[in-house]
Amino acid sequence: MKFRANLVIGGVLFAGVIIAGLCAPLLAHTDPVLDANLMYAEEPPGSAFWFGTDAQGRDIYSRVLYGARISLTVGIVSQLINTVIGVCLGLSAGYWGGWWDDFVNGLTNMMLAIPSLIFALAIMAILNPGLTSLLIALGLTNWSFTCRLARASALSLKSQGYVQAAKVLGYGDIRIMLTQLLPNMLGPIIVIGTLGMGGAVLAEAALSFLGLGIRPPYPSWGSMLSDARDQITTAPWISIFPGLAIFMTVLGLNLLGDGLRDILDPQARTRRA
Repeated sequence: MKFRANLVIGGVLFAGVIIAGLCAPLLAHTDPVLDANLMYAEEPPGSAFWFGTDAQGRDIYSRVLYGARISLTVGIVSQLINTVIGVCLGLSAGYWGGWWDDFVNGLTNMMLAIPSLIFALAIMAILNPGLTSLLIALGLTNWSFTCRLARASALSLKSQGYVQAAKVLGYGDIRIMLTQLLPNMLGPIIVIGTLGMGGAVLAEAALSFLGLGIRPPYPSWGSMLSDARDQITTAPWISIFPGLAIFMTVLGLNLLGDGLRDILDPQARTRRA
């Protein structure tokens, strides 16, 4: 079935990126930062250098492998921050309602009105470029969709019988939200989190390409693309392989999220059938 194909293909692609990142010290041929030799600058792909070398003579294959670590760290950690913020705000707003719901709605609308990449650029312009600053910037910019989803789920679930029964048993609001509401909205949250990781990988690449993310010489796929701009016609492999790495990672996450949506939401699978 189609949803199984999406899940399998996406899972294989994402698992490949995870293996590449975790096993980079074992799989890499050279050190991605220190092993630079101008004698081998801009060597095309071959038996000695599988992906070729860049303008400083560094092995692109090794740098792509180590770049997977940065992309995975940014994608997972920033999306985890987004999910925690979005779920906390949306769940509490949907359950409590009143002025808190109005406040969260207004804050969410304001965040949705600001392009997330522009907001991240503003944060990175204030902070010093680096991994920690990048995680903070991306972790504070994309929680709005998760918040909307959590709020809508809380509004529909809080009137269910098991929630009313928990109130009769004397459960407090926090306990009800954590034990009764949250477990019943995990499916959509997992799906939107998986899709959001792909967006975070693209945002990291864009910020690094602009010089506001991971700074050279550390291997980031975005900064590698930025370094390759001047050699795109004379040595296209310098930009092709990090570009393919970004493409395969984001494609895998999107297919994985699509497959998870079909599994966790039977109605979506029925509509597609």
